[in-house]
Amino acid sequence: MAKKKLEEEMIEDSTVDMEDESVQEAESGSASAPVDIKTDKPAKNNQKRWYIVHTYSGYENKVKVNLEKRIEYMNMADKIFRIEVPQKTVTQVKGGKKQEKDEKIFPGYVLVEMIMDEDSWYVVRHTSGVTKFVGSAKKPIPAKESEIKRIIHRTDTQVQKIELDVKVGDKVRIISGPFADFDGDIIEVYPDKAKLRANVSIFGRETPVELEYKQIQKL
Repeated sequence: MAKKKLEEEMIEDSTVDMEDESVQEAESGSASAPVDIKTDKPAKNNQKRWYIVHTYSGYENKVKVNLEKRIEYMNMADKIFRIEVPQKTVTQVKGGKKQEKDEKIFPGYVLVEMIMDEDSWYVVRHTSGVTKFVGSAKKPIPAKESEIKRIIHRTDTQVQKIELDVKVGDKVRIISGPFADFDGDIIEVYPDKAKLRANVSIFGRETPVELEYKQIQKL
């Protein structure tokens, strides 16, 4: 769903040809450079825009590193400016221990800010791990600037997401808040909100209490 939403919201043309192209095809030279669909000649565009690049699964960071090296080696810093792999930090709590990891917001996609012409297209498209631009083979579609700003802002100002290995029926101890030191039984879990509901015995009466993951400890 995330991939579909990204493509639908961020491209400025709804009639996009999303046929797959392999990296092997690009390296063999059979892939076409971007062309002006009216003149059938290499497109000329001096405007800096953001484009979305599709990659092999798990290759997002490798593509970023490889592309940065190619930009330096091929002297393309005046045409390719930034490469972003939007990520968020996830905190997992297992066995009472916290572990942090980076999680891709849009797996399989890399954002590239560039001036699109025949040379810059070639450098990006022929980077190892890249499968295609979002758009047709001959006409990559620039992303909406407003959407890119929203994604980058979301990445820069992200709030850590906490994942807790709990389920309905587990017993937990509340470690902070007005019910600190009480024990409870989980009756509902809301992983997308990092919250849960637990029955807590207060004055001999079972009372449902909503708690954040960070407020409890699994027993």
